[in-house]
Amino acid sequence: MKKRKLGRSNLEVSAVGLGCMGMSFGYGPAADRQEMISLLRTAVERGVTFFDTAEVYGPFTNEELLGEALSPFRGRVVIATKFGFKLDPNGGPKWVGLDSRPQHVKQVAEASLKRLRVDAIDLFYQHRVDPEVPIEDVAGAVKDLIREGKVKHFGLSEAGAQTIRRAHAVQPVTALQSEYSLWWRSPETEVLPTLEELGIGLVPFSPLGKGFLTGKIDENTTFDSSDFRNVVPRFTPEARKANLALVDLLAGIAERKKATPAQIALAWLLARKPWIVPIPGTRKMERLEENIGAAAVDLTADDLREIESATSKITVQGARYPEHLGQMTGR
Repeated sequence: MKKRKLGRSNLEVSAVGLGCMGMSFGYGPAADRQEMISLLRTAVERGVTFFDTAEVYGPFTNEELLGEALSPFRGRVVIATKFGFKLDPNGGPKWVGLDSRPQHVKQVAEASLKRLRVDAIDLFYQHRVDPEVPIEDVAGAVKDLIREGKVKHFGLSEAGAQTIRRAHAVQPVTALQSEYSLWWRSPETEVLPTLEELGIGLVPFSPLGKGFLTGKIDENTTFDSSDFRNVVPRFTPEARKANLALVDLLAGIAERKKATPAQIALAWLLARKPWIVPIPGTRKMERLEENIGAAAVDLTADDLREIESATSKITVQGARYPEHLGQMTGR
């Protein structure tokens, strides 16, 4: 597996990482723990060195899963986790708001270190921008943790250009995690140029459009009742039917390249910038192999022009989040 550096930092990771949320949370019932441990360890054997989790996934169970699965590989893998949600004080499975107060950030770090079974968190992201806490205070809290040796790198998630600049001035930001794919290209306007200027890496989550760009979902697909795609406007049957035009485009190029639509979608991201590292998630061994294979797919300048020209004529239907979640992005 090829390696990439996240921006101008010295954090080197596999060109394709692994998003682990869906193993415990979000996409229906949690998967079998032993199967996921096996999947995570296979990923390391296949060259994946970058794993993404968060305290809120479960909550807590996803970090515990990674802590157990990856403990034999300490020093060989990079684990990113996140802070910034306020969890249900009664121990329920839901978060009840945002909380990036410095004191809370430090408490989360201590707890995550134990669950992940590590001495330092490789990359610690603010999960969502907290409008109640100045980003300078958040960056300062992580700076303290870095000084104490408990965190190695600071990251932001779904933050806008202004927030990124303000945070970076206090504590250099190594990576921004944001949704970015052929069906969500909003970061290209302001965020990508800001990252390039400041030397910050981009870690696209949902690089396969929450599974849609794989070509395995159509307007007749049904999801488990606990799958959050049930409430996503972009996943209404009408939107899915309209958005298949994008999948058809990928399938055509995939056929020519002897690849799959998912591999073309990931290869497109990898071709955008050398400091972009997508983190597709999966629970299936064959999908893991497929996603890893994307790093070897070479899209030519002509391929990229063809994708650009064709996608410019396709308008993706449906909002990417329900309204109450769509507001949780920083400026």
